[in-house]
Amino acid sequence: MALTGRAALIAALGSVPIGIWDPSWTGILAVNAPLAAACACDFALAAPVRRLGLTRSGDTSARLGETADITLTVTNPSGRPLRARLRDAWPPSSWRPGTETAASRHSLTVPAGERRRVTTRLRPTRRGDHHADRVTIRSYGPLGLLTRQGTHRVPWTVRVLPAFTSRKHLPSKLSRLRELDGRTSVLTRGEGTEFDSLREYVPGDDTRSIDWRATARHSTVAVRTWRPERDRHILLVLDTGRTSAGRVGDAPRLDAAMDAALLLAALASRVGDRVDLLAYDRRVRALLQGRTAGDVLPSLVNAMATLEPELVETDARGLTATVLRSAPRRSLIVLFTTLDAAPIEEGLLPVLPQLTQRHTVLVASVADPHVALMAEARGHTDAVYEAAAAAQAQSERRYVADRLRRHGVTVVDATPDELPPALADAYLELKAAGRL
Repeated sequence: MALTGRAALIAALGSVPIGIWDPSWTGILAVNAPLAAACACDFALAAPVRRLGLTRSGDTSARLGETADITLTVTNPSGRPLRARLRDAWPPSSWRPGTETAASRHSLTVPAGERRRVTTRLRPTRRGDHHADRVTIRSYGPLGLLTRQGTHRVPWTVRVLPAFTSRKHLPSKLSRLRELDGRTSVLTRGEGTEFDSLREYVPGDDTRSIDWRATARHSTVAVRTWRPERDRHILLVLDTGRTSAGRVGDAPRLDAAMDAALLLAALASRVGDRVDLLAYDRRVRALLQGRTAGDVLPSLVNAMATLEPELVETDARGLTATVLRSAPRRSLIVLFTTLDAAPIEEGLLPVLPQLTQRHTVLVASVADPHVALMAEARGHTDAVYEAAAAAQAQSERRYVADRLRRHGVTVVDATPDELPPALADAYLELKAAGRL
């Protein structure tokens, strides 16, 4: 319990003398007894803080960029009314910069024996678990001269999930998926696809799809229609090493990779493919397996929420061994990693044949849009140097991507906004070609 309101007391005293002993003075000033009595009475009438009851309720999760409302119920068991200012403290990343003061401070009045609620609205700027800090309450007396102040611990946790802004691309990708699945007039065929039905031949059809036995039994030429195989296995591998910590715009590369992974998972689960998740750097950070189609997306979002980049070099051999254990059957391995030359040439390329001889491998990398802007800069000496550096960086990425493609790897290199739909298109192309 602390006494505050010193500034208010000094303002109320004004020029009234107070009894203060100072050795350099020759006397003692008279004490203003009525004012001292008023201060003591004001303090005595302020509701006690320690006896207050505080409970929480409200949201336990929210997507990044959305709001979460946390309700704090304050119960006043004393016989005196509570007139208070309350601060509900949370980590700084729980609000946008500059909005914490207005969002976390509340004024409230609670009559004796009653309860009141205040709501704190969070708008988190980072993924992960956000834990409530202390609740500080300052109780005022009727005159506001002196106050009682105390703190309470009222635990609460809000899990901030990945934003999944690429969800807007899902309807168009599902429309194309329905075409591949034979639900519209556009049908595709390829090695490894499932037979769907027979229909009459029309000019332009691939002659290799003609069913000669069925044609012999009918008066018209019959062709087979096909649909992509279902129940394929897809393993999403998030590289959480140091390169994933690099910021592209306002977020780490890892966040952009998560957004693309979620769109691919949503798309694949609709067609009946099984989707698993592995997050790895030098050890397993997350492993999610065996989820049903309806549960896979919520499980992925929840598992990704607490993942953070680790400032260590990714162990490519350990990652490869873990992938092979997690996917014993032929699968599509989608590796979200960098296209920087050193990590690929020294880490991934030596062990890549172990993956490609058993699985179909797709590498998805987040490109920095600022590099493209630098490459187009002109007009002064610094801009020319920046353009040369950006052009060299782009050339190195293309060289690394070409080396991966020569090993049979599909490579998708795009900016954070373009990566999710580009990755979904690459998956659909693999489906159409029968490579899954």
